[in-house]
Amino acid sequence: MQDALRTTPLTAHHTQAGAKLGAFAGWSMPIRFAGTLEEHAAVRQGMGVFDVSHLGTVFVEGPDAQRVVAASFTNDPARLEDATSQYTLCCDQRGGIVDDLIVYRRSAEAFMAVPNAANTPSVVRVLQAAAQELDARVRDESPDWAVLAVQGPDALARVDDVLARDEAGAARGADVASSTPHLGLRDVEVAGSTVVLARTGYTGEPGVELVVPGGVAVTLWERLLAAGAVPCGLGARDTLRLEMGYPLHGNELSTATTPYEARLGWAVKLDRDGFRGAEALRQLKQQGPGRRLWGLLVDGRRPARGEMDVLHEGKPVGFVTSGTVSPTLGRPVALAYLNAPLGPGDRVEIDVRGRFAGAEVVRPPFLQRDPKT
Repeated sequence: MQDALRTTPLTAHHTQAGAKLGAFAGWSMPIRFAGTLEEHAAVRQGMGVFDVSHLGTVFVEGPDAQRVVAASFTNDPARLEDATSQYTLCCDQRGGIVDDLIVYRRSAEAFMAVPNAANTPSVVRVLQAAAQELDARVRDESPDWAVLAVQGPDALARVDDVLARDEAGAARGADVASSTPHLGLRDVEVAGSTVVLARTGYTGEPGVELVVPGGVAVTLWERLLAAGAVPCGLGARDTLRLEMGYPLHGNELSTATTPYEARLGWAVKLDRDGFRGAEALRQLKQQGPGRRLWGLLVDGRRPARGEMDVLHEGKPVGFVTSGTVSPTLGRPVALAYLNAPLGPGDRVEIDVRGRFAGAEVVRPPFLQRDPKT
């Protein structure tokens, strides 16, 4: 089975480094290197680097590129300036979430979308359908690129150091990452190749995501490690995103969930026409969600896990989507869909394998961080 999984340009390097690899969304991905707790702490206190090359790399280019993006996703790309990005959703015609992703505007006629791994083919089909009658080209170049996420309070300064040591660094200046605003992006030259540097991430910490030609991925990874980055796996990525309350497609998000249930209505701009699922989303917003995604601060030490039942006054009111013991807080936290009108301040119980644990309903994040700094 492992042989049938897709690999990244760094997979052989990870194997040689002794990483524990595992299947994730059809890919062989590093789950941990030294250990999830150590990697989690490195990102919260210093700098970690993740290989997230399972993410898609899709380009939309041409005079009608913006129209294609606008027709495919819920957010409004007309609000973007060059070298900026936005969080958005790809929904089906019923308002279910096909994927959540970041869209980057490189120029008026050039956009880049980075979908989640397993959803890349679906997102590409949506974009291609929108482009059929328009002057734009959709190119899925995912196999040709790697994506490295460098995250943590030291990340921007250390990435600047790495880039400054490159042959093109002197001409470019020494504060490339630090001077790029949150959600901004720019092209930089590394080892003779163009790398897209984006001020985005999935940990709550400041950092960048580097979209790298596959041929220079190992070179840049090794330079980042030499600069002090701790290699991190998907185990730490999951505990980090859970502390921030960030949803994960396949756990919190799916075609069976809507933006309003997931409290992502802010990424749906209904003051425009013609985007996929718009009519259904208008109706869903007017009706109001029957359930919402909230955080749970769990009593005791036993973590809640996905699909565990949540009860209120002895009656089932929802289910857990993700849970862990927060390494930073030292207590269990979880995300769960709960029936309306339950919300922050309410007390519920979780059926943890036949034993009940109390929990307080809260509004995420569980941990206060500012990725803009």
